[in-house]
Formats: sequence, structure tokens, C-alpha cells
Amino acid sequence: MNSAPILPSHLRRKAVIYIRQSTGHQVITNQESQRMQRDMKEHALRLGWPESLIEIVEADTGTSAQSTVGRTGYKNLLSELAMGEIGIVLSYESTRLSRNCSDWYPLLDLCTLNQCLIGDRDGVYDPSTSNGRLLLGMKGIVSELELHTLRGRLNAGIDNKARRGELVMRLPVGYVHLDDGTIVKDPDLQVQECISLVFRTFLDLRTCPKVVHHLRKHGLMLPARSHTENRCRFETPTAHSVMALLRNPTYSGAYVFGRTRSVKRTDPTLPGFQCQRLPEEQWRVVIKDHFAGYIDWDTFQLIQSILAKNYAHHRRRESPGVAREGIALLAGLCYCGCCGRQMTTGYANNAYYRCRCLRDEGDPVVHYQSFRSRNIDPTVQKAFFFAAISPVELNLYEAAYRRTQAEQQEVCAAQERQLQRLRYEVNRARRQYDQADPENRLVTQELERRWEESLRSLAEAEQRVEQDQRQMRTEALRSIPPELRAQFTSVGQALPTLWPQLSMSTRKQLLRCLIEKVVLQRQESEEELLVRIIWRGGAFTEKRLTIPPPVRRSKWDQATLVDRVTVLVEQGHSDQQIAQQMTAEGFRSVGVSQLKPSTVARIRTEQGRAFGRDLRPQPPTTGPLTIGRVAAQLGLHRLRIYHLIYRGLLKLRRDPQTNAYLIPDTPNTLELIRQLHAGQIHELDLTMEHQDA
Repeated sequence: MNSAPILPSHLRRKAVIYIRQSTGHQVITNQESQRMQRDMKEHALRLGWPESLIEIVEADTGTSAQSTVGRTGYKNLLSELAMGEIGIVLSYESTRLSRNCSDWYPLLDLCTLNQCLIGDRDGVYDPSTSNGRLLLGMKGIVSELELHTLRGRLNAGIDNKARRGELVMRLPVGYVHLDDGTIVKDPDLQVQECISLVFRTFLDLRTCPKVVHHLRKHGLMLPARSHTENRCRFETPTAHSVMALLRNPTYSGAYVFGRTRSVKRTDPTLPGFQCQRLPEEQWRVVIKDHFAGYIDWDTFQLIQSILAKNYAHHRRRESPGVAREGIALLAGLCYCGCCGRQMTTGYANNAYYRCRCLRDEGDPVVHYQSFRSRNIDPTVQKAFFFAAISPVELNLYEAAYRRTQAEQQEVCAAQERQLQRLRYEVNRARRQYDQADPENRLVTQELERRWEESLRSLAEAEQRVEQDQRQMRTEALRSIPPELRAQFTSVGQALPTLWPQLSMSTRKQLLRCLIEKVVLQRQESEEELLVRIIWRGGAFTEKRLTIPPPVRRSKWDQATLVDRVTVLVEQGHSDQQIAQQMTAEGFRSVGVSQLKPSTVARIRTEQGRAFGRDLRPQPPTTGPLTIGRVAAQLGLHRLRIYHLIYRGLLKLRRDPQTNAYLIPDTPNTLELIRQLHAGQIHELDLTMEHQDA
């Protein structure tokens, strides 16, 4: 046993016994470890410390020693060490203090600086000596290495069992474990039908929100399993629940392990680890066709690719995104010819394709690349018609009609399963009510309420099913006109004619079938745009268009504009007059060929030149009163006066030229209006010059 000399200066200071266990489970189950650590108090007494100077620190019980985050007891220990109040730090073994060398060596440095000893069950060490520093350093390295060794040994056993497909994991809704460990589908047919319906509907609609809308439209519920109870329940479909079904590879019949990993948080103030999803190629175990699946593996891969393409971000993930109903035909397909990034789509009276690369580069004149869609879309659309689509034969109508019939059959089957479940719940509630003691009203009242609630849910579901089936029968009786059938047979040649009748989302989907991207690059002349259409397969087509020059902004032009507006305002011109005169002088508002009166009004307001929408003649100080003058003299807001007028309580005449309300300037006018506002009189007519109250 190594034993450093214990000096009287050590005995005059405290002896701190640090007690810690890694997890709360160890605190409950491993009581023997706590006893052995508390027995270090007897060891401190044998070393010569009086009982009054022995302090036990166990505030960090149930906390890991991988870092100092959340270990308040350890931090207080370091504070007392820094103040020189501790003579020795005792622990059952060095791993109780730290399992991280970056935290272990600062503790040794503090003990060296303040002449403090470190002790464990093997002996007492002086960090200020070379031998003590060497032994304590080796103990710290071994404690850190031991943690990685234990973790690696446990993970190896888990991985080996997972590679055989025998590691028991929590299954998603729709699957259950048999007694022998076999994984099978849930025996509830409604659960199976609902899950299958979600996958079939997504493959048809291709977006998660549309699937949710489809299910809610027909009143269908989705199965769910709570974390606390191992029983299935049915809930209203949400985007989160549908996305969880679509992203889970278990539904393809594959045994998958290691889809996530725990990484240390970058913020040192936050304890623990955070869960990080891994890409498919980094999954640790994938066993395909391990059990019966709702879909096959290829279908699962197709769904993941659709979901990936639906998410669009011009920097993080360059994908076209979902085809929506906006008027920008090339949304998600346009790329900037300057920086190569995907361009965003904006709508402000018109549709624009924009890129902020020039602003990011600090261009003081042109803020961003911006092109109007109406200048580009017709060119790309024409190239799409005559270069790619003309020889293609399509039969969209028949495919859509067959798909609608299949959807109706799926909905009917799902609704029938839901009715079976609701009928079962009604019968179950009735049996529970019949078995209860009629005299026990506390129980029978609750059972009766549940029975009535089940009957109400069944009636609502049956009514909804009847309405849907009636609508389906009506649609099935509709005949398909022969001319429409013939038109859809030759839809490839007739696409330019049918194009205006298609929705914008359908047009965008058709374009994306053949067009990979469209690169837009303004040429040096600034009024010429190079449009490069890149087709799927690598071929490309180039078009050159004439477009308006970019909107330029400069501090000199803005200062000149403000000065000129200020001069004209001081001369007494109105906003409309100023806008017309400055348009003739060559001033322009952003994006238009003239100076708007609203631009003049904005500059006036910023410069503190008059208030209101325009410069109007000041109201006369004599003659009839205005509402503003009356409100000011009565100490009211003018909206109070307008409120009396709109309710018909105050009747006034209007000036035929200015359309302003005029109030007679008589000695008792203000008093009458004050009484009307206070409710002392009910109506006041001031349309005549003179009247009595």
C-alpha cells in the first residue's frame, strides 16, 4: 500500500468523503456499494481525522462521472479545495471522482496547489510529489479506459444478438410479439387495414398532408400505442402519426437496429446526450424479409425517396419539393447561374424566381437576382411541348378512373372494419351494464354513460358511411363520354390544347418528369437572360430572352429623391402632383416605370412633412366646426363623435365639395354634444343652423 505522510497541517483541515453512483437504478439496487463508500469514514478516523472534521458529500448520487455537468457536489468540492479548506479527499476508488482525464487533472492541480491529499481504499497519495502524481495519473487513465471497455463489451453483445435478429425491441403499432419471440402482425384486422391504407394512399397522393386530409375526410382513425400501456387505441390522424408510419422500416418486414446514435451535446451546460438519426447506409443491422410486412423493401425505398424530394430548401437540401398550385411553373426547378444554388420563389402581385447571392456578397447596388416567372415560363413550356411531349402517348383519364375506383373500395373496406369495432364496443358496453348490480347506482350510471357514448359513436360512423357510399354510387353511374375518352387516348398530341385545363400542380408534375433543372443567368448586357433547360439524361437546351434590367438602388439616388420631394412639399404641391412632376423628371419607384404617390407620401412621413394621405387645404378657423375641433374642445377622441354619427344619434350635414361633416358654431352646440355623449339626451339633429335642445 502506498502511504503519503499525513502532516498536522492536513489534520487541521477537513476530510471530505465523496460518494457517487452512476445511475438511479444503481442507487436502488446496489446498496452494498453505498455501504462500502460510507465505510470510508472509518478509514478517515483511522488516519487521524476527528469526527467533527469529516464531511460526507453524496449530492451527486445517481449522476455519471463522464463530465462535471449536473454534479453540484463535485463543483462545491473544487471550490473548497481552491480556498484551502480541505486536507484530504477520500473516495472508495478513483472512478468515483472522475472518469474523464480532462476533469481528473484539474483536481490534481488544485490538490497540489493547496497541499491536499487524495486517498482511496488502497492508500493515501500526495499529488505534489512525482510518485503520487504518477500513480494518480495512471488511476485516472485506467478509470477512463475502463468506462470505454465496459461500454464496448456491452455494445458488442447487443450488436451480436441484433445481427441474429433476436434482440427484443419495442415494436410499432401493427405488430406484436408471440410467446416464443416471433414477430407477427396484429390480429386486429382493422389495425392491419388502416396501416395498409396509409401506405396505399400515400403512394397515390404522394404527400403526407394529403393523406391526413383524405383520412379525416372519410372519418377514419389511425391505431396508436401509448408508451405506458401495451394496448392499441384509435386516434385522429395527424401529420406526425402518418409520418411515423411512412418512415419506419419495420413495416417492410425488415429487422432494423441502430437507426439512431447518442452524441454528446455541444452545449456543456446541458446534461446527457442527444439522439441523432443516421442515414440508411449507416444503420448497424438490417435483415430484410425477417417477418411479414405491410409493404416490400422496394416500396419502402420509393416512399423514402418521395419524402426526400418533398422537402425543399434552397441551401440545405436542393430538391424540387411538392408541386403546389402557385402560378410559378418552374418552382423548385430554377437554379442561379451565378452561385449555382436553388432559387426561391416569391409572390408579390407577380411570381418571381430569386437568389440572394449578390446580397450575401455585399453588392451595394443590386440586392438580389430576381426574374419574373411570366418572362421565363412560356419559353420553357414551349420547349417542353414541342421537344419532349409531342410523341408521347398518355391515357390519364382511364388511369385516374381506375385509381378512383380502387380508392373507393379501400375506403369502404376500412369503414367496414371501423364499424365492426364500434359494434363490438357497443356490445361490450351493454354486457358490462347488464352484469352490474342495478342497486349500485355509482357504477351503473358510469356504465350507462359509456354505453350511450358508444351508441352515439356508432350512429355517427354509420351515417358518415352511408353518405360516402351514396356519393360513390352516384359517381359510379356517371358515364364517360366517347369524345372525352378519345381525347385522353391521344393526350400526348393534344397536351398543348389540354394544358390550360390542367391544374398548376399537375403541370409542374408533368414538367418534372422530363426536366431536371432550369439554370438562369443574366448576361453582361443585363437585358439578356440565358435560360438553360437541363433534361433528364444530361441533354440541355439553351434559350436567350430579353428581360428588363435589374432594379438598382443607390444612396445617391435616394438622397436626391428625398431632397426633391422635400422641396416640392414646401412649395405646397400634393402627393399626386409631386409624383407626376418627378416622373417627368425621370424618377421611378422600385420595379415600376413611374414614381408612385405612395412613395412620395412615405418620404413625407419619414421627413416629418405634414401628416395624412395628402396635402389638403387647412380647414378654416371660422364658420362651421369640424369633428376634429369639436373633439379637441370636448376632450374626446374623434372616433367617439363618428360613433354617434354612425349610430344615427347625431345628425349632421356634409360639405358637398370636401364631403366633410359640418357642425354649426352656436353657443350651445358643444354642450348639446356633451350631453348626447353622456346619455342625457337620446338624439341630436344639427342639420339646421339653429335648433332647440
